[in-house]
Formats: sequence, structure tokens, C-alpha cells
Amino acid sequence: MIVDQVGATGNGKFRDLAERIVSCGRCPRPVQHREAVAADPPRRYRGQAYWARPLPGFGDPDARVVLVGLAPAAHGGNRTGRMFTGDRSGDWLFRALHEAGFADRPASVHPGDGLELRDAYITAAVRCAPPANKPTPLEMEHCRPFLLEELGLLRRARVVVALGKIGWDTYLRARRATGQALPRPLPRFGHGAVAIMPDGMALLGSFHPSQQNTFTGRLTRPMLKAVLARARRLAR
Repeated sequence: MIVDQVGATGNGKFRDLAERIVSCGRCPRPVQHREAVAADPPRRYRGQAYWARPLPGFGDPDARVVLVGLAPAAHGGNRTGRMFTGDRSGDWLFRALHEAGFADRPASVHPGDGLELRDAYITAAVRCAPPANKPTPLEMEHCRPFLLEELGLLRRARVVVALGKIGWDTYLRARRATGQALPRPLPRFGHGAVAIMPDGMALLGSFHPSQQNTFTGRLTRPMLKAVLARARRLAR
């Protein structure tokens, strides 16, 4: 089993967490879905071996910037075995990360391609590709302990970039679950919104780089680039 990038550091706690994530089969609905799409992929992916398992996070274990997305795409991360890899959303994200200085190259192809993130770590609210890209509240609850453990291991984190409202809400719920203080009233999601937590952690909102947002112009490359540039400034 490949534990992407964090495994290369020799960090046993990250490797242990990744192995437990990958072996999880707690939720029947996404398990069935991730395996079904792998068994009958669209023509353009026929003959490719799908990962078809839950996805661990990817990136620099010493990152000051943590990006939180929704879930792997059925024919993206669920196929390639890396977060935001193999679909248009990932193409947008990794190009922006490269332009902002967080990635050493502008494209993510597959685990083992040599890509490294610098000062950034990518994770998600849900680890399996859910049907219609819509996890149930219970499925999100089942995945939450993985995110809590990841955030606990990312000891240098100073900024969380929420890719979409679900990423925003997921981080706020994670803080509540671990007894960390929240601002009052609770901050509302918006593209470019910034909320500073009582402990100094910054939560920064961005529209998700989904095709629904990028094809319609709701999210443009300069908009995403500006969010990541601000994340870098806040991390300092």
C-alpha cells in the first residue's frame, strides 16, 4: 500500500492513520458505490485499475496550510488513489497550488509521480467517493475521527482553507468535537471569507474547484489564486 508523501517522511503516526483510513469499510453505501464504479468505469478509463478504497490525506506533515475538501471523486481520487487527482477539480487546484508556491509542479497524475507539497496538506470531510457526490450526515460523522486525528498531527497548522461550504462547516464541527473554542456568532462561509479562531487559527473560505463552479465562472483562476496567496500570508 502506498501512503503518499507523508509516508516518505518516516512519520509513523501519519502512516498508521493512513493505513487505518484505507482499510475502513464502515459505511455500506459508499463502499458499494466506490467498488461499483471501479467495476464498470466509463470508456475513457477502461482497463485502468481503480484504487476503490478510502483516501488518506496528502501533503507536507509540517504544513502550516491545510486544505479541506468534500470527498474523492468517483473517477478522480477513487481511481488514482490520491486526493484531488485525476479530475478537472484537481487540475485546477494543483495548478493554483503550484502558482502559489505550495506544489513543486502544476499537475498531479498519480501516487508515485514525484509530486510534493510544501507547507500544504490536503484532506477531506469524507474519505470514500459517495453516490452523487453527496455523503449522508452519518457517513460524515463516521469519517470525522480521521480528520480530528489528522488535525491533531498537523501541529504547525495555522490556516485552514475550506474548499466549499461543507469543508467550512466540517472544520468548525471538528473544533467543537475537540473542545476548541469557536467565535460567536459562528462565521458564515463565503468565497474569500476569513474567520480567526480564538486560538489564532485562521479559517479561509473558497468556492470548491468543481466543474459546476469553474465552467460557470463562479470560480475563476485569479479568484482561487488570490485565496491561496492570502493563505500563505496568513500562515506567516
